[in-house]
Amino acid sequence: MIANGENWSNFSGGGDPQATRQDCRTCHQVHVTGTEADWALTTSTAVALEAVEGQTWDRGTSNLCVNCHQPRRIMDAADADGNVTITSSHWGPHYGAQSSMLLGVGGAIDGSPALHYTLVDNGCVTCHLGEGDEHSFVPTVAACTQCHSDAESFDINGAVTEIGAMIDELGAGLVTAGLLDEEFHPIGGTVATEAQAAAVWNYRHIYQDHSHGVHNPAYTKALLTAGLEALQ
Repeated sequence: MIANGENWSNFSGGGDPQATRQDCRTCHQVHVTGTEADWALTTSTAVALEAVEGQTWDRGTSNLCVNCHQPRRIMDAADADGNVTITSSHWGPHYGAQSSMLLGVGGAIDGSPALHYTLVDNGCVTCHLGEGDEHSFVPTVAACTQCHSDAESFDINGAVTEIGAMIDELGAGLVTAGLLDEEFHPIGGTVATEAQAAAVWNYRHIYQDHSHGVHNPAYTKALLTAGLEALQ
């Protein structure tokens, strides 16, 4: 799919019979010419986010990553009564919302692009491949020290600790409010006020980003703050 320049929204029902596998060929032109050109990236074209109108990711080789790592939905507008229906236990942007988090969009409110987007030339791959190029895609503190020279963990300036406490507080509040179940999944069929639904959406956006706030600390905290205020 990526190799053909296609995107997920072109396929429904049975899907794409030529779908790109999640293996070497997802990112590289492998064993085509028998030369070093075989390791060329499948694409490095800038990516217009499918679900978030007017937003484009353009950070070098990480453009390839965002073909998949982007939201598939935005929150529905409230109905005439000011309510939003939480449609299922999977309600939220999508399980690959890293690009939108870094751009500061995709939540129920918008923010600003993170420095991890604006200042890191090749975006994702700079931190998730690093200098070792081992293709585990697991970030290392060594990658952080290129900019944060005194970093000893991902909890730089205590941001992960602070955000983690806010995530726990919001999650517990949403469970108490009957908007999430005990495993912190949205409760399908729930009709919520727009503010309550936004709190759930923001919580899911943060969860589906999976960075614990590292990708965009300021935007993550703004989403959490809005969610906590909605429950007061």
